[in-house]
Amino acid sequence: MFNKTTSLCRALAVSAVLLSGFISQQASAHAHLKTETPAADAVLSASPTELSLGFSEGIEPNFSKVTLTDASQKTVKTGKMTLAANDNTQAVLPLTDALAAGKYVVTWNVVSVDGHKTHGQYSFTVK
Repeated sequence: MFNKTTSLCRALAVSAVLLSGFISQQASAHAHLKTETPAADAVLSASPTELSLGFSEGIEPNFSKVTLTDASQKTVKTGKMTLAANDNTQAVLPLTDALAAGKYVVTWNVVSVDGHKTHGQYSFTVK
């Protein structure tokens, strides 16, 4: 009886560990922002020429969007968002005009290659 109970407990423990690993892997299967240029809260002495956002996994460019707004919450004109060459985790948004001095907010809404949606925002300032 002891051996059957011990074996059953071990099998349940192994199953629980495997299941928790699977669940935590599924929970982390979203494209989270890992890097940004300009960096969050950066104070720049000159206008950047592009925004670059790096995510934890590949994103779908046709279903993802990055926008830039100024201090008065007006959308800043930009080029079309693309992915960096050979890197579907890196979104690049060219800036068509130099940014005036002020605070800017970058807002992103992305769909990862596995279909999960995530969003967020951060800001930087141009002196």
